[in-house]
Amino acid sequence: MTELSQINYQLALRDFQRARQQAAMQQLLARFRGDDPALLPFSEVKRQLHPTGETIEHGTHEIPLDKIVGSVSRYEDFTRSFLPKRQADQDRWAGLRVAMDEMVGIPPIEVYQIGDAYFVQDGNHRVSIARGIGSKTITAYVTEIKTRVPFSATDDPNELICKASYADFLQQTNLDKSRPGANLLMTFCGHYHNLLEQINVARKALLGGESRTDSTWGWEKAAANWYDQSYLPIIQVIRELGILHHFPERTEADLYVLLSERRDELELQLGWHVDMETGVSDLIASQPGPSGFLGRVRSVFVRRNSTDPKPGLWRQQQMARGRYHHLFKHILVGLDATEENWRTFRNYLKHNLDDDHFLGLHVVPNQESANSDDVLRMQERFIESIRQAGMNGEFAVEIGSNPIQVINRRAAWVDLVLVRGNRSPSGQPLSTISTELKLLVQKCPRPVMVTPDGSSSDFSRAILAYDGSPKADEALFIATYLASRWHKKLTVVTVKTAYTTEVAIRRAKKYLTDHGLMEVNYVLKQGPIAELVLETAAETSSNLLLMGGFSFRSLRNLTLGSSAEGILREFPHPMWICR
Repeated sequence: MTELSQINYQLALRDFQRARQQAAMQQLLARFRGDDPALLPFSEVKRQLHPTGETIEHGTHEIPLDKIVGSVSRYEDFTRSFLPKRQADQDRWAGLRVAMDEMVGIPPIEVYQIGDAYFVQDGNHRVSIARGIGSKTITAYVTEIKTRVPFSATDDPNELICKASYADFLQQTNLDKSRPGANLLMTFCGHYHNLLEQINVARKALLGGESRTDSTWGWEKAAANWYDQSYLPIIQVIRELGILHHFPERTEADLYVLLSERRDELELQLGWHVDMETGVSDLIASQPGPSGFLGRVRSVFVRRNSTDPKPGLWRQQQMARGRYHHLFKHILVGLDATEENWRTFRNYLKHNLDDDHFLGLHVVPNQESANSDDVLRMQERFIESIRQAGMNGEFAVEIGSNPIQVINRRAAWVDLVLVRGNRSPSGQPLSTISTELKLLVQKCPRPVMVTPDGSSSDFSRAILAYDGSPKADEALFIATYLASRWHKKLTVVTVKTAYTTEVAIRRAKKYLTDHGLMEVNYVLKQGPIAELVLETAAETSSNLLLMGGFSFRSLRNLTLGSSAEGILREFPHPMWICR
């Protein structure tokens, strides 16, 4: 060894000792932080991610040093940043350092590639030295190993566990082959069994009661059916509404699992079937806060009764679900013991044209009342009524002191709420509507159909009170559906005020025309709102009225809200009040 080489060797030994000290400090700090600074073992990573059997020889080229995350055989000898952990390596390390400095016969390292990460097959010391002197790349001969689940150089051991669980899931379902575009990677690593349970239900349905000794039979076909019919429709709604942007640290499959678990909980609480797509409305309405993911999930799934739901959320969800031909699939019916209540319900059943699912709800003050014979008879009457109408439905009893609060809470999981309205025994309008009905109209997150006592409308002639407000736009959306889907005659009335001009009625006309509705009667008037809307309804013999709801938050809402209250108090036929 020349004198210069000897000097370089001594310097290399010094660098090695410095690197060893850094490695020891890195390991000590990792213990305090709970980190794992170890290199990843290639064989274990490959096994967990399930190799496909395909390998690709990429030849020799430069690769980023920071994407080398593991080793084939020396993963215990270096830290994740390739600092040396063993004192016995100093001579080899120092000798290679001198050779690299003098550019003497240093061949390319050899690596395996999985995803965008690399694992050293030969050349661990060369990688350690290159990183120690600040190099960004190194020459390597690369052999790529294809796996069922992609891997990244930035994945930590926890992410590897999740990807290993995903690879096991794909091994059983073959969804990556039957549905090549599917990506069900989760950060909730332990929840793949939830998806497998759902797929197994579909598999048992395929078996149709037939017993088979082969326990693997039907998994691939059942998984594909489940993906197409159960999973993908929910994901498409989540994508359409951009919900994932509120949860950047989670995946689509994470949100699906959250909704699945929430649906199961609610079915126990509510006592009836819950459509999982409907639950997405809670995700739409949520405003994620700064308290991390758990805080955001809580804000999503805990209903906050202190604030009004925003106008337009229901329509946004229905459009994302593609429900243009069946807006009111799940209908909540508030039931009590009065004959007027049952007459209202039967009248809707009589004139309903869709195959709806009715959810009967009766609120009682205590458990004793819930177990009474009267409630049992009410349930039997409800089931018999929908059976005779050729519909289907479920009946639930809930204990509560305020029926309206119960309805508002449950309304988030349906498409329409049917309630009985105010009317005096003489059939004359009341001086005021009840506080309970006001609360329902103000707080309910879904359209509300209020039917006054004694009304027996066939819903054939509808009138829309339209002022151009966001809530009126919701009523316009439903009026368009009724006029086109149920072929109802439609009149649109706009009353000019300081807040509403003829621009509103032009907007409504354009919207209806764009949706193919040409035979619509448009009326523009000026004067007292409630009086002119009721006058136009009488002139057109309208027996169904649609309008936006009202609140009590601003001077404008106090003005127009009082008009809406006047219409609600005096119109003798069913009214659809929309958010």
